[in-house]
Amino acid sequence: MSRPGGAWFLGKKMAPANDIKAAKSTYEGFVNMVKWATPAICVLVFVVILVIQ
Repeated sequence: MSRPGGAWFLGKKMAPANDIKAAKSTYEGFVNMVKWATPAICVLVFVVILVIQ
């Protein structure tokens, strides 16, 4: 059975392999999340270390 426009994985439709706009959007979202989460996690770890001492 052929399904045009992308494959199916675990019941969800995946984007076609050559969909660069979707891939770029996903990557940029991931990079933004990491950019904001890393300093927040560092501050949280610092606060926990201060509380433990």
